[in-house]
Amino acid sequence: MSLPILKLTAPIVLVPGLRWFGPLFSARRPSRDAFPGVRRVLEAAGNQVLTARLSATASVATRAGELKMFLQSNVGSQPVHLIGHSMGGLDARYMISRLGMDRQIRSLTTVATPHRGTTFADWFICRFARYISPLFRALGIPDDGFFDLTTEACQRFNAEVPDAPSVRYASVAGVCEKPWLGMEWAFPSHIVRKAEGPNDGVVSVASATWGEQNDVWIGDHLNLVNWPNRLMKKAGEWHDRASDYGLLLNRLAHIES
Repeated sequence: MSLPILKLTAPIVLVPGLRWFGPLFSARRPSRDAFPGVRRVLEAAGNQVLTARLSATASVATRAGELKMFLQSNVGSQPVHLIGHSMGGLDARYMISRLGMDRQIRSLTTVATPHRGTTFADWFICRFARYISPLFRALGIPDDGFFDLTTEACQRFNAEVPDAPSVRYASVAGVCEKPWLGMEWAFPSHIVRKAEGPNDGVVSVASATWGEQNDVWIGDHLNLVNWPNRLMKKAGEWHDRASDYGLLLNRLAHIES
């Protein structure tokens, strides 16, 4: 029996990642809901939950500024807990450290965030940036977000964006291997595994680990935000991930006590 989800006094803000990964690697769900079903389950326990709206492929700095504006418009100056998926965790870290939001943010839990970059971004940028960047710019679409996820860019980021002492940091990493690793993740997972070890299809456990506590969940990069794993569903092994977010909230309740 799962534990009941606790109600937090501060709102929870879900921060989506680089939205390119959804349509690129999976057509299983529409990309409107970055955390399918999570908000509904957390709100059912009485929590106030918001999902930030950020540019899909802009830079971390740009998205961090948008996140700050979103908070100012939707919660004012009240304290909040942030849960950031993938690049959304980097956006939140930048906003906290560089945009003067450390006093308002009570905690940041990152989910599958490439804190140290991902070698798949290195591989992709090296081979395809020369073709994709001109196309994106011709269409008026920023491509900076892709470059911000390389291992070199994240090494600079970590040197320039220190954690705030007043904020509690935690993380969730993912591991997905056969038989649950879908075809869409097989190649990037191979690239990352050779250089970094176990991963969720694009971000390694080593890169995703951050803060004072780290959980490791079974699933690919999108399964961790409750996009179902079709292979696990077929085998009857999939469980709704929203309950895992409830456990994250129960841990955050101790921060408020």
